[in-house]
Amino acid sequence: MRRLDVTAYQTAERLLPHHRAKLVSGGRIRPVWIDGGARFWYRAGTRFVLVDPAAGTRAAAFDHERLATALAKESGQDVDGAALPFSTIEPTGQAVEFAAFGTHWRCDLETYAVERSEPRPAVAFVEVASPDQRHAVFLRDHDVWVRRQADGREWALTSDGEPDRDYATAPDWWQNSVLVRKLGFPTMPPAAAWSPDGARVLTHRTDQRGVRRNHRVEALPADGGAPRLHTQRYAHPGDERVPLAELVVLDIVTGAVVPARAQPLPMSVVSPMMTRWAWWAADGSAVYYLRQPRDGRSLSLHRLDPATGQVSTLLTESGETRVEPNQWAEGQAPMVEVLGGGTEVLWYSQRDGWGHLYLYDARTGALRGQVTSGDWAVRDILHVDEAERVVYFSAAGLVAEDPYRRSVCRVGLDGRGFARLTDDDLDHDVTVAANGACFVDAASTTGTPPVTTVRGWTGEAIVELERADITGLLATGWTPPERFRVKAADGVTDLYGVLYRPHGFDPSLRYPVVDTPYPGPQTNRVHPTFDPGLLGHEAEAMAALGFVVVAVDGRGSPGRDKAFSDASLGNLGDASDHVAALRHLARTRPWMDLDRVGVVGISAGGHQAVRAMLDHPGFYKAGISSCGTHELRQVHAGHAELYHGMPGEADYARASNVERADRLAGKLLLIHGGMDPNVLPDHTMRLAERLITLDKDVEMLIVPGAEHLFFGYEHHVYRRRWDFLVRHLMGTEPPEHRITPLVFDADFLSAWF
Repeated sequence: MRRLDVTAYQTAERLLPHHRAKLVSGGRIRPVWIDGGARFWYRAGTRFVLVDPAAGTRAAAFDHERLATALAKESGQDVDGAALPFSTIEPTGQAVEFAAFGTHWRCDLETYAVERSEPRPAVAFVEVASPDQRHAVFLRDHDVWVRRQADGREWALTSDGEPDRDYATAPDWWQNSVLVRKLGFPTMPPAAAWSPDGARVLTHRTDQRGVRRNHRVEALPADGGAPRLHTQRYAHPGDERVPLAELVVLDIVTGAVVPARAQPLPMSVVSPMMTRWAWWAADGSAVYYLRQPRDGRSLSLHRLDPATGQVSTLLTESGETRVEPNQWAEGQAPMVEVLGGGTEVLWYSQRDGWGHLYLYDARTGALRGQVTSGDWAVRDILHVDEAERVVYFSAAGLVAEDPYRRSVCRVGLDGRGFARLTDDDLDHDVTVAANGACFVDAASTTGTPPVTTVRGWTGEAIVELERADITGLLATGWTPPERFRVKAADGVTDLYGVLYRPHGFDPSLRYPVVDTPYPGPQTNRVHPTFDPGLLGHEAEAMAALGFVVVAVDGRGSPGRDKAFSDASLGNLGDASDHVAALRHLARTRPWMDLDRVGVVGISAGGHQAVRAMLDHPGFYKAGISSCGTHELRQVHAGHAELYHGMPGEADYARASNVERADRLAGKLLLIHGGMDPNVLPDHTMRLAERLITLDKDVEMLIVPGAEHLFFGYEHHVYRRRWDFLVRHLMGTEPPEHRITPLVFDADFLSAWF
């Protein structure tokens, strides 16, 4: 059997996330706000850039060569101005401070004299600093402690924490992250939020008493000793007990501990502090938080008095299906704003079939009016100008070509004066200034590199920051993906996705096809931006191997109307829309060989990859499932109950890959991390056991020390996935190539966390 050319693997490796960024200069700006949000700096490649939006200026933060020369002289080390030995800076007046060679330095930007200096008290990853940086809270044993930065004095804010009822922690499946330990941290930072004046801390006592316990075995502990048992509390759908958050306010001056006089909040998935479902009023006079029952069919807003613990309910919305403060549960704050010193509430709802904003009277709970309306969806509240009675937001569905692209808009709180501030057909990825005075706008599409500017709230460009240069990316043989529209399996609903052509594409040839699904209702598989995201990066890499790679957002995913996102309720993982999309595409693309179709997914995508093979055994010839959720009855309760339905109402057998394993006909590779705290390894073991009992051929790779995303082992997992596809879809032997392990450097950590 012939062997695939090694250059295909070498090119694919260059397109993986930790390498691809180097092929695109100016592609992603991460502003670091200073001076209360009046200015910011960012890194452009190896250079530091300082931006003053009010002055409309962008300039080098300092003379890199002069600083390098001065630092080399003082440190005795070789220093290159084009590759300075630090990744962050702290501009302070006419100087800049940084850490290099194990020492803190200060460079006077008038004389470029460099001298060793006393570092300002640093806040570690496992701490949360107060707004004025004078204090930091951290966890010790089961309690919350605070440290005064000036002199290092530490004291306890709580003293009654215990193993099943500790303070400021998330549920076990999140808190006891294998990845966090792998990076050298003892725990996650405390789940806590400081009051604006830095005098009080909002957190919760985490009640996990009686929560189901699950187990994993660490085959090779770091000390080389015997296998170690790890036990974590992990509630399943329908369990009587799930983790609870008992909100509490801690006063660092008086030592007062003020618990909320209300029922605790269910938090099967993650802490309300981390999802920003609990927050301080701007003046510190109140705490606001959201409550949602386990079935997700109502959502209520509450006010907590931090001095007395008294709780009042401001408003509640109920529905026949889940009621959400946004459609994207991962990484986005709820679209709820308390205005007018606590007299009004700006509230997101899908009650009219689309995601829009409504204005309420916070004192009576009465609806004052609908602020936005139309066959499109509000994506994010960007800024509220209360003096002008105007809200600025991003919206999807206003670009006819692509309903997922975001536009920046404004409208009065009375619903009048709607306007699009970005009047092009690009997607606008926005970061608002810390002081709310302007925003950084990255405008792109899946095939158009981003142009990043600072804009004011009239939409005008104040200063251009970067135009992405993709010369290095094009040199690999990469071509922009094709954004397509096809019909769903119902023959009516429009679906959108992207198609990556194989490198060296020749339309006279026929190529194997790889479907790359992710059906989680809380996030999209395809991004409207030029950056394809984690799953998109591997899709690009597989195209370099010679596959046609397809990604599509089927019914049940977010970003469209309410009925579209509700389609997955009771039917998580259905792959019929993917089959319909591939067949639709192949009608006008004869180079897509539908006799050689594979499917590759991770987590919920791993579930759908297997589900696709079981429901469509004649269509998918090979599949790879990494840490798949094959038995939804064993997934943590917060995800399964919200998105599939409550046990007794939803059919959990329908979503089980284990129960329909007898349908397997193609080649299947199962991969799982042995220490995965999110989707426990028993999911893959259950499916494997069933397939073996049925005498079905299946390959399995257990990575003993890996967590959910295989960090530290990703080089091996990538190669094994590629080898499997090359063998079973191309009928070719993979080359003798080993992928270089990822380096956990500062740039990597900044990008991921």
